[in-house]
Amino acid sequence: MTFVQEAPVSVGSQDLEQQLEGQRKALTGYCYRMLGSPFEAEDAVQETLLRAWRGFDQFEGRAALRSWVFRIATNVCLDMVKGRERRAIPMDFGSASAPIEANLHTRPEVTWIAPIQDSLVAGEADPADVAVAHETIRLAFVAALQHLPPRQRAVLILCEVLRWQASEVGELLDTSVASVNSALQRARATLAGSAITPEDTTPPTGEAQRLLLERYVAAFEQYDLKALTALIQKDARQSMPPFDMWLSGRDDILAWWYGPGIGCRGSKLIPVPTTNGTVAFGQYKPSDSGSGLDPWSLQVLEFRHGEIVEFTFFLDTERLFPLYGLPSRLDS
Repeated sequence: MTFVQEAPVSVGSQDLEQQLEGQRKALTGYCYRMLGSPFEAEDAVQETLLRAWRGFDQFEGRAALRSWVFRIATNVCLDMVKGRERRAIPMDFGSASAPIEANLHTRPEVTWIAPIQDSLVAGEADPADVAVAHETIRLAFVAALQHLPPRQRAVLILCEVLRWQASEVGELLDTSVASVNSALQRARATLAGSAITPEDTTPPTGEAQRLLLERYVAAFEQYDLKALTALIQKDARQSMPPFDMWLSGRDDILAWWYGPGIGCRGSKLIPVPTTNGTVAFGQYKPSDSGSGLDPWSLQVLEFRHGEIVEFTFFLDTERLFPLYGLPSRLDS
C-alpha cells in the first residue's frame, strides 16, 4: 500500500460535504481498530465529521484534508477510551473452561470486541489495499491492538495499516519522529508477543471455499456429529460473548454442542457479508415456544488448512442482526 500525498484543500470549498463523506470508510476502519466496536466507531466517525464541518472555517488548507480529519478522529477516539477498560475477547480473561453450563458467566457489553462488516471499512481499491484492510480487522488482530496504550495503538494503525510516514504521524500527534518510531517499535514488540498470525487463519477461496461452506452449513443444520468432526480442527476454539467462557479443542466444542448447547439442534444458518475478514452466518435456533426460529447468534468462523479453527458466536443479536438486515425471526 502506498501513501499518496493529497494536495491542500482550499478554504471555502463548495464540495466539502462530499470530500468529508469520501473519508468515511477509511475513518470507520481506523476508529474500529482503535475502539473495537462498530457502534462506537460509527459514533466516533459521526462526531469527527461534525467537528470537521463546524471547524472548517478555521482550517487554513495548509495540510491535506485527510490529515486534518484523521487528527480530529484520533482526538475523538482518545477521548472515548480515556479512563475505561479495553475491549477484549473471552480468551483475554484466562484459561479455557470445561464444557459445562456452570461455567457460563456474562460480562457487560462494553467488555467485548464486536464484529464489523468488511464493506464498511474497505471500498473498491487496489487489491493489496483491500487485503490489508481485511487482515487488519480480524478479531484476533483487533483484540491484540486493544492491549496497546491508545497513542501507541494510533501510531501502529497509522504507520502499519494506513502506511502513513512517521513525519506525518508525528505532526498529527504533535510529537517528534523519534517518538513515533519509538512508540511503533514498542507496539510491534507487544503484538509480536501475542503471536498474531493472520496468514495462518486464511479462509480457502473460490470453489474450495464454496464447497467447504456448503458442507459446514449442511453439517450444522443437520447436527451431524461425524460431518462436524471432519470439518473442525482438533485444536479449534469457541467463544460466545457476552459469556467469558471459552472452549479449547474439538472434543470440548462438540461436548458443548451435544450437551448444554443441544438447543441449537435444528438451527438455520443464513450467510451474511464478509465480516472481520472472514466468513459469517446469522444463526436462528428453534424457539422455546415451539413455533418458528429465533435469532441466536452471529457466527464468525476462522479457517486453517481447510478446516474450521475458531468459532465466535456473538449473542447480541438485538443490535447485530439489524446491521446485516437479518429478519427478527424465521418461520419453521
